[in-house]
Amino acid sequence: MSRIRLLPETVASQVAAGEVVERPASVVKELVENSIDAGARKIEILIRRGGISFVRVIDDGCGMDRDDALLSLERHATSKIRSVADLEAVGTLGFRGEALPSIASVSRFRLTTREPVAVAGTEIVVNGGKIDVVRDGGEAPGTQVEVRSLFYNVPARRKFLRAENTESRNIEHQLHLQAIGHPQVAFTFARDDRMIFQLPATTTLTDRIRDLYGTELLGRLLPVNDGDSSAIRISGMIGRAGLSRQTRSQQLVFVNGRAIESPLLTGALREGYHTALMKGQYPVTFLFIEIDPGAVDVNVHPAKREVRFRDPNGVREAIVRALQETLASSREDWQEKFRAPAPAFTGATAGQPVVPQRPSFSEPKGGSPPCELPELEREFALRGQRSIETATPAPEVFRREQFEPGEDFKSRADQQFQIIGILNKLYVLMENADGLVLVDQHAAHERILFEELRRRMEEQGVPSQKLLITQTFELVPRDADWIEQNIAVLQKMGIGVESFGPNTFKIDSLPGFLNVTDGAQFMRKVIDDLKSASDRSSPLRLGEEMIAKTVCRHAVKANDPLRYLEVEKLIRDLLDCDLPYCCPHGRPTMIQISNAELEKKFGRKV
Repeated sequence: MSRIRLLPETVASQVAAGEVVERPASVVKELVENSIDAGARKIEILIRRGGISFVRVIDDGCGMDRDDALLSLERHATSKIRSVADLEAVGTLGFRGEALPSIASVSRFRLTTREPVAVAGTEIVVNGGKIDVVRDGGEAPGTQVEVRSLFYNVPARRKFLRAENTESRNIEHQLHLQAIGHPQVAFTFARDDRMIFQLPATTTLTDRIRDLYGTELLGRLLPVNDGDSSAIRISGMIGRAGLSRQTRSQQLVFVNGRAIESPLLTGALREGYHTALMKGQYPVTFLFIEIDPGAVDVNVHPAKREVRFRDPNGVREAIVRALQETLASSREDWQEKFRAPAPAFTGATAGQPVVPQRPSFSEPKGGSPPCELPELEREFALRGQRSIETATPAPEVFRREQFEPGEDFKSRADQQFQIIGILNKLYVLMENADGLVLVDQHAAHERILFEELRRRMEEQGVPSQKLLITQTFELVPRDADWIEQNIAVLQKMGIGVESFGPNTFKIDSLPGFLNVTDGAQFMRKVIDDLKSASDRSSPLRLGEEMIAKTVCRHAVKANDPLRYLEVEKLIRDLLDCDLPYCCPHGRPTMIQISNAELEKKFGRKV
């Protein structure tokens, strides 16, 4: 007797539903995507009990006639594709023809649809995958789908659903994705007959972000600089350096209008924000990638959450380039934000005078640091000390000197900031047209020293140290091939590595600032780090963490009093940095407190 049998159609439908319909949010996602593909300009969504009890989606799209409505409930029936060639270049959100039959097989389902020119529409009622009623309907043009008692006939799946509030939040997140991805569509969302949001159709992404997240977040976003790439067009809004979240909830990426979750894209975003985010934080992005549909495969995941790119490296490089250029191009705007008219020096002091003290650049107590840059580090520390000392005036107190009309005053006519004083011997207080600016002197000096030291090492090369005993190690074939292709890059980083047999390599030199005991473990880390790095990245990627630690030791600390011209030079040098917004660890260097916020704190404005 044969042991292999065909599954009944009902069981096969429920198995397919388990891949497409994971939870109520999946139902809403599939129905909304169908509405958008149908050309809807307005979509209304109502849920009850987290979508478990009831989901209704109404649109004003093209609708269907009776034959199409019945056929839409058959598995793999779709109007989106016709042949394999169409599957290779999908231009719509849906294309599988599985959503409606899968949803109908695990719920009490009602579909009402009507074409704009039709006198009457069609109403179809399905219970557990079996069609019960087909009749004329009198609804407005468009399509209305009601899903009741989700998973009522699949108790094993129903018991894995989360609490109603959790399911409601998942649905709201899905609607946020659809609303951001399609700002030209109006969305209305109600939960348990309570209106959650009502978004009008807009022509710009900024209006949709303002409607969903408010003006405060919008004010901290930057429009993406698309660059010169024509094959891959990148647009949208990204958070300024320092703006981050503890989760990826606001890290939104769309590929041809489809919200995507991809390790490749996540790595590209992290790379684009390199040294602009703290560890464990995620950027805020509303990023749109437009690419030839033939260059991306969306037929990868049943829920269409993942895609594959024909040229993943090209996509990653385009994203990294766009993010880095956007952050860099915003530097002038950022500098302008902190500008102020030339200060009118009247001889007023900036608070209590303090006895001057040179910033300490000495090595930390307790012995030598674990990772050193022997000569280069010491020379750089002394150079940083001399650069501050040369700007130090003779007076022995921190105060705003008096200037008589003449050469001295004219030399300060281009002053970009107005220093008020120092708070707690750490925060520099400045005034600009927008209000009060606080500068963390330690973070600011860290950024200055970091960029200077990295630039010098890139120009002069990475000092390497020969090993007393050559280390050999083996790698898996994929990693071995990667090293073979990138030996020149590794040597530029100060790593002397060469082939020593099949999948075997030997190391005879390492950068002087690295302390390595296990060569194989070290090279695995090198591979992981550089695989996620951009081709435009600094060849000192592995050394940047050590550089950041080094400059942290040498930067001015809290309780290191600075004279007025020392502070002035610190701010000027910071404004000249490539990425002045934050220190190498991702902490902000400056914080703006607007006049409006101050007036609100003091009760002058509501």
